[in-house]
Amino acid sequence: MPLPSVTTATFQRDVLESELPVLVELWSPGHPACRQLAPRVEEVARELDGKLRAVRVNVEDQPQIAQVFRVTEVPTLVLVAGGRPVNAAKGLLTKAQILELVEPHLPGAEDEIPAKELPPLIKAGRVLLVDVREAAVYRRAHVPGARNVPAESISLAVQGLAMERKPVILYDRSGGDDVRKALAELQQVGLPAALLKGGFLAWEAEGYGIERG
Repeated sequence: MPLPSVTTATFQRDVLESELPVLVELWSPGHPACRQLAPRVEEVARELDGKLRAVRVNVEDQPQIAQVFRVTEVPTLVLVAGGRPVNAAKGLLTKAQILELVEPHLPGAEDEIPAKELPPLIKAGRVLLVDVREAAVYRRAHVPGARNVPAESISLAVQGLAMERKPVILYDRSGGDDVRKALAELQQVGLPAALLKGGFLAWEAEGYGIERG
């Protein structure tokens, strides 16, 4: 689904006053790189729904907004959080680069651990990593050493996880509802547990290795 467009009339409400961080895609019709970037931004927006808003600004129709962000070329992405720009990038970014742009500024929680902090914990054997995606998806690619327990089966696995006597780190594709429900189930029975912030996509975005099969 195309991103909603912002105008000078809606800029204050939709961007500056948003409770969520807003990724502003500044584009120009007919520009090839803009056409290529758009579906990548839309995919990120879908995956981070509830954590991030994404909007588009046609710089030809809305030059005042382009001036606010001092945009000199398109496409340009600007991340606005708390009513001010906090990050920006120009050109045809990859999906991983877009995630890298927004991830540090997404709403976080004490029960989330950034991907950068996980490798030393895995190496030291201090955590139990659990992939809650479907088995077929897990087999295609997963974090090395992760155990597969699909989200709908997490309640059946509680006893086995507890016997490991390690904090459990859960992840899915990008930190969606299923993994958060699984986290709540573990916390409800008193198991120490947290989420891999941003899920498997965040792990990949950091360039860490993956396992298959």
